[in-house]
Amino acid sequence: MPRERIALVRIAQESNCFSPLRTRLEDFERCHYVEGKALLIGSSPSGTEAEGYLKHAELTGALDALRELGAEAVPIFSAWAIPGGPVEQSAFETLRGRLEEGLRAAGPLDGVVLVLHGAMGVEGVPDPDTQLIRAAKRATGGLPVAVTHDLHANLTRERVDEADILVGYRTNPHRDQRRTGYIAAKNLIATIRGERRPTTAWRSLPILLGGGATVDFLPPVRSIFRRLTALHRDARVMNASVMFCHPWNDEPRLGWSTHVTTDGDRALAEDLADELAERCWAVRHEQPPAFYSPAAAIERARTSSLARKLGIVVFSDASDVVSAGAPGDGTGLLSALLDGASDMVSYVPLRDPKVANDLFAKAEGANVRALVGGKLDPRASHPIEVEGKLTKKIVHPSLGKMIALDLGMVKLVVTEGHAMAVKPRFYSDLGLNPWKADIAVVKNFFPFRIYFALLARKVLYVRTEGATDLDAAFKTQFDGPMWPRDSIHEWRSTDARRRLAA
Repeated sequence: MPRERIALVRIAQESNCFSPLRTRLEDFERCHYVEGKALLIGSSPSGTEAEGYLKHAELTGALDALRELGAEAVPIFSAWAIPGGPVEQSAFETLRGRLEEGLRAAGPLDGVVLVLHGAMGVEGVPDPDTQLIRAAKRATGGLPVAVTHDLHANLTRERVDEADILVGYRTNPHRDQRRTGYIAAKNLIATIRGERRPTTAWRSLPILLGGGATVDFLPPVRSIFRRLTALHRDARVMNASVMFCHPWNDEPRLGWSTHVTTDGDRALAEDLADELAERCWAVRHEQPPAFYSPAAAIERARTSSLARKLGIVVFSDASDVVSAGAPGDGTGLLSALLDGASDMVSYVPLRDPKVANDLFAKAEGANVRALVGGKLDPRASHPIEVEGKLTKKIVHPSLGKMIALDLGMVKLVVTEGHAMAVKPRFYSDLGLNPWKADIAVVKNFFPFRIYFALLARKVLYVRTEGATDLDAAFKTQFDGPMWPRDSIHEWRSTDARRRLAA
């Protein structure tokens, strides 16, 4: 009996409508773009980060399932860009065209695993993730498509209708990408073979913010994720997901959602989607923790002497989170540390393409002066003048030119590309030992908690001003009222929500 041939494709980016920058095709190609057999190498357990940010990701899990079930993987391409502003329409059209061309050229297929973030925004293109699913179906003559989504995806009625299988992450910080891909591919093969009959129900809730920090192993959402784990042990349930949406997206139907797929049991799918929606609605009152002002955060770090002695204090620059689409050039926290933390060693990231390029021509050890930051998003902050010694410079394959500046107690890392400070190696690659810092700044909400786990003795979220301020998310136009901006007593109460969840 011939093996099923399953195409593997990834087109993923999380877009922030408040960023003044646009995501271009070059951003995908520079950050991560892999085609054909090279994709299989990068997705294998032996693949390295340099081979494509694919190790342990969704396509790796899909490959695990296909090999286990005796199906053939047909690699098309994988494109991923660091979160940023909306994708340029020309870039989107190019990627969609490559998707269709690649699938048509792949020969006979039986299905597609399509890895999407679920919160992509494109200039002039509504609901672009759904457009990609439709393109895959169009190119394959309507073959079944299994879609994976980030936990912060925003579901729409059209997306649910188009995807034959849809599986979201069940962790935050995200660490189950591989498992997500495995479940999607396994369910796809079972569907193709007629062993399972996917039957889906979903609910859309008018919640933008709630559930506290929405960390899966912390209350109040811990019980929701434990319930998801229990449901996956039920043989009748093919998948169950809860998605908290990306709040800085201009999709009018933004909101949390629940999604359940059973094996042919419509009533069960509807009941479970309702149950999960009620669980989500019950935690809406607990809002994200209050963010500190820069001055208050510095004082908390100063009084946390034991935390600094045993490790470091990590500041999340919550207004300028690069991994949620902010430009990364906000100077508010840098300015506060320069002025108010002269008794502590601080590591700070900042994006400034001009300064990174200008100073890269200087020799290591040179004394330099520059006007840094505040240029990409001048609405949020202004450039500040710094003077110090250039201690090290490197070229990162995705982040471009990077330079380390010793400004005294502040060690500043200036990047040409995204200031993706999520892991300690962002600093250590430039000769900065994270253990020797008192404070390390990251521009990230969740994943840094995993990577800095051995170092961080205290984590403080700091508000300055920028594209990832939580209140900025309420400036978009919603299709109906939205919690917590509006007083809503019943999640089914608006006509728009009833229409979406029908």
